[in-house]
Amino acid sequence: MRKLLAAAFLLVLTILVASFIFADGVDYASQIRLNMNSETLKLEVTVEAFVDGDTTHFNVDSQDFPNGKMKARYLGLNTPESTGKIEEYGKKASKFTREKLENASSIIVESDDGNWNVDSSGGRYLVWVWYRNSDSEPYRNLNIELLQNGLAHAYSTANNRYGTVAMSALNQAKEQKLNLYSGQKDPDFYYGDAVELTLKEIRLNVEQYDGIRVAFEGVITMNDGSSIYIEDYDPETGLYYGISVFYGYNLPGKGLDILSVGNRSRIVGTVQYYEQGGIYQVAGLTYKQMKPKDPGNIQKISDGHSGAFVLTDAKTFDSVVTVQTDDGSRDYPYAYLAMDTTVEMHDLKVLSIKTESNPNSSSLGAMTITCENDGFEVIVRTTVLTDSSRNLITHEAYDGKVISVRGVVSHHDDYYEIKVLSAKDITTN
Repeated sequence: MRKLLAAAFLLVLTILVASFIFADGVDYASQIRLNMNSETLKLEVTVEAFVDGDTTHFNVDSQDFPNGKMKARYLGLNTPESTGKIEEYGKKASKFTREKLENASSIIVESDDGNWNVDSSGGRYLVWVWYRNSDSEPYRNLNIELLQNGLAHAYSTANNRYGTVAMSALNQAKEQKLNLYSGQKDPDFYYGDAVELTLKEIRLNVEQYDGIRVAFEGVITMNDGSSIYIEDYDPETGLYYGISVFYGYNLPGKGLDILSVGNRSRIVGTVQYYEQGGIYQVAGLTYKQMKPKDPGNIQKISDGHSGAFVLTDAKTFDSVVTVQTDDGSRDYPYAYLAMDTTVEMHDLKVLSIKTESNPNSSSLGAMTITCENDGFEVIVRTTVLTDSSRNLITHEAYDGKVISVRGVVSHHDDYYEIKVLSAKDITTN
């Protein structure tokens, strides 16, 4: 009897072990070893910025990279987008890469041959990424690990140094129906009637989305009565991107709470050109109180945040920035890229002040202050400012002074300016 029970137990154990091995499959990321003596180029690096699943910026110590930075594009794969038009499983792939490298004790990037080769954009280097969590462990290949977890599509996968193993990892992910190949919905993806984007994508291509319903995330930095300003950081360019959101007067209390300054929120609305202001904004927000998880609702993600208030100067404000994209590069005015984001500027010498004097205007008493710094002019436009006793602050407070300001970048009468919404955000030196 004992022999029969032992045999039965052994059979069950064998089946369980076999099932476990089949379910897990082969760990292809550990099937290849990093050969430090091969002809390829190698560098030990640290992370400078996470961009998405297949792109990371690294700090390097090499004469080949005089600025000490390498913008790296992973070889042999293409993860779904999470920095422009958001795609299914894009956020999960980005999170996977971040978690692996954040916990690594050592990271090495390797070229595919004896050269540092760039991708089609000309701005990113094609690399294999290896990492380990302790000095006693062997390095794992992150490129292949992304493939074997079903978090990447094929992209010249077979035509490279580790092509055979990479293809095996990809085929196994398809057989096991993991993530991209599961046929299941991505729990982190927005499946509403709007196009899911980043604020960077909207700002760089805003005319393309005119009249289109969009969904995006960002930190709410300021409230201007019936509109809020929202911004988000993009690690690829190292810039903040933003847009103004008109919420009007019809949102219920819960909806207004979601739009509180300091919240990180998901906004769903329609991009539209605001003729009177001469700017693009997002409008048409809704919140169904009986269906708080409705994909068309605005939603609060977290709180306790604040605006970046990026410290800049007049020369930078007047400069042109080149932004690298998958299609090449494009030049933009710095102020345009910073539209609707929070900035801070010091040592502005006041040259002149124009005060709104139309008694029928809701902006009666607001000021347009022309300033100069290092030979460059900057326009500062205020709302109606009052002191702690609610007395109107007039031009005498700033005439001939040197001021510092905190506000949002705006556009008015064909020029870019810094819009100041409260008296505490403009100080005299």
